[in-house]
Amino acid sequence: MRNEQRLAPVAPLALCYIILVVGLLVIFLRLSCTSIILSLYYDGHFLTFIRMKRLCIFNMKLEIRDCCLKTEISMDMVKSYYIQLFSLYFLLIPVVNGGTDHGEPCIFPFLFQGKEYYDCTTDGRGDGRLWCATVYDYDQEKKWGFCETDEQAQQRLQAEELDEQYQTVLRMLNATTRRAQKKELYEKLLKVSEKGHQKAMEKVAYAMLFGDYMNQNVTKAKEMFEKLAMEGSPKAQMALGFLYAAGLGVNSSQAKALVYYTFGALGGNLVAHMILGYRYWGGVGVPQSCESALTHYRLVANQVASDVSLTGGSAVQRIRLLDEVENPGSTSGMLEEDLIQYYQFLAEKGDVQAQVGLGQLHLHGGRGVEQNHQRAYDYFNQAANAGNTHAMAFLGKMYSEGSEYIPQNNETALQYFKKASDLGNPVGQSGLGMAYLYGRGVPVNYELALKYFQKAAEQGWVDGQLQLGTMYYNGIGVKRDYKQALKFFNLASQAGHILAFYNLAQMHATGTGVMRSCHTAVELFKNVCERGRWSDRLMTAYGSFKEGETDAALVQYLLLAEQGYEVAQSNVAFILDQKGVKIFSENETYPRALLHWTRAAAQGYTVARIKLGDYHFYGYGTDVDYETAVIHYRLASEQQHSAQAMFNLGYMHEKGLGIKQDIHLAKRFYDMAAEASPDAQVPVFMALCKLGLVYTLQYLQDFNLKDLISQVDLDQLLGPEWDLYLMTVIALLLGTVIAYRQRQHQIIVPPPTKLSPNPQP
Repeated sequence: MRNEQRLAPVAPLALCYIILVVGLLVIFLRLSCTSIILSLYYDGHFLTFIRMKRLCIFNMKLEIRDCCLKTEISMDMVKSYYIQLFSLYFLLIPVVNGGTDHGEPCIFPFLFQGKEYYDCTTDGRGDGRLWCATVYDYDQEKKWGFCETDEQAQQRLQAEELDEQYQTVLRMLNATTRRAQKKELYEKLLKVSEKGHQKAMEKVAYAMLFGDYMNQNVTKAKEMFEKLAMEGSPKAQMALGFLYAAGLGVNSSQAKALVYYTFGALGGNLVAHMILGYRYWGGVGVPQSCESALTHYRLVANQVASDVSLTGGSAVQRIRLLDEVENPGSTSGMLEEDLIQYYQFLAEKGDVQAQVGLGQLHLHGGRGVEQNHQRAYDYFNQAANAGNTHAMAFLGKMYSEGSEYIPQNNETALQYFKKASDLGNPVGQSGLGMAYLYGRGVPVNYELALKYFQKAAEQGWVDGQLQLGTMYYNGIGVKRDYKQALKFFNLASQAGHILAFYNLAQMHATGTGVMRSCHTAVELFKNVCERGRWSDRLMTAYGSFKEGETDAALVQYLLLAEQGYEVAQSNVAFILDQKGVKIFSENETYPRALLHWTRAAAQGYTVARIKLGDYHFYGYGTDVDYETAVIHYRLASEQQHSAQAMFNLGYMHEKGLGIKQDIHLAKRFYDMAAEASPDAQVPVFMALCKLGLVYTLQYLQDFNLKDLISQVDLDQLLGPEWDLYLMTVIALLLGTVIAYRQRQHQIIVPPPTKLSPNPQP
């Protein structure tokens, strides 16, 4: 009752405000005639008040001349519509130029050839000029005019022509994979951008920044970004934030970076949101705030999750440059060209497994292979004709999803799913479940959907597990059960399904079925965000690095590092550590590398934590600080069980660097390192040998040898004839040596027989 009493006066108060606003509007329009044209829309009632021409139109039916204001709004109307105030909006109506009614305002909507128009149109004209009617029924009264001047029309037509050129070049760029052709197309794009086309300018500026098919020019890119930012481009604002954050072409300023990132995010740029999410999560340049990070990451994750297709989308390839250098034999998951050609040869010879494998590789992309649905379809088709159930199921997924190469067809998809499912294939069973769940080619049947998903999940297929979780979460065809949903989402997440991570993040963010955990939700949403379309830049940066374009690779990895990619942060630190870059001075490389090792270590990368210890141990980019080095080594040892960290701690205990010297603790850490990794056994053995020698020498130094000899009584210890015993032992040893040497001299190796080239008979 108390709450009701407090809320009761709200309606009359709102009514008073409405009456006041309407009254002020009437007074304003009566007191001064102005060129402002005001339109109001009330639940289907369209009113236009024009001060300059003293024209009033109510509900598009009444036209009255020579009135300062003619309003049909009564108090009863206000009362009936105050609940629907959300439908009120203000709109500036253009005044026409030329035509049959020059100087009159447009009337919206107007009737032309039986159709109502709510905006200026080019319909009915062959020159592309925008026009409108100045009366409601143009067909009857033929009163009209242009919505723009000749100059404005010319500018608009030029802009449309530039946009058509941009779209043409963009289609050609997406259709080709040849590097030389892409360079030529970017030159055409540069010409379009020079004429002021905003999207072309954005694309060219990023190409110059990253060195994509154009010569890298950070200074020129910065100038273009500044111009675009003044025009309100969110992409340019984000890029300027990145330049100030990284200190590229400008003096580094985290404050300016934060401002530009914020404006970019307000403009809807998802990368800016992702960067802000990481900054609030890690406290980079802003106070650490899990809830703020959650807000930004969730917004981006919503978009990424909505873009996920039935086929799962392209794979994200994360390659560590450090691993490639330290393990030259490893390929970091990349397939060598020779190996791909070998699989292609097997596929051409009819090897079904090779056909299915290549089909999946081209369907999702990754491991050095570009996504290509046409080739994926060809390989799957060959394998399916040979009776492979996986190929049948994947063909069903391709037809169910559709692409520019494969038209979407529910009936064909259903046929392939049915064939695969009847043969017990879990992918086909999951596909049938999706068909029955969403009514694709068959009537919706939740019971059958549940049945097929359960069969697929029992065989460990990730899509079946995910969809079962979704059905239990939403209570579709089953009683809502968050525990079951959580179970199946966890199973699907173990296989790396992006939607499983997304659903788990939502549950942890809202506390649905689990205890609410902002930290867990942020980590899960971050995982989802890092699988967005911008993750393709990881492979582009790697390609630049392999081609020797170190600066281009560094800038690309720097942006990814700003987005929170740990692998990019470690790759930036690695490249800077090599001192091969030109965009930064030599005295900047170690401090910058230290910064990115720190960020990578904060995300749990063990090698980065050890690198931090090394940097403080040797004084790279910072002062020599053995105590801090010990802290980092200890963290890597205790949290990640790093053998290298244990070995380093053993060495520091042995030498007493940053910690109390203790040979016993040194031996303990050496032993722990040997147990943690087989690769550490040889260096540990050598370190222990050295430690034993040092320990022996130290023991002898601490012990007085002369006192020991003087205290020993050999007569009492070995008897009065100990000297005879000693001489006998020495004689026996000497005799043994002499006998052995004589025996060696008696063994005569005969010289090799010389064969005569012409043997005599």
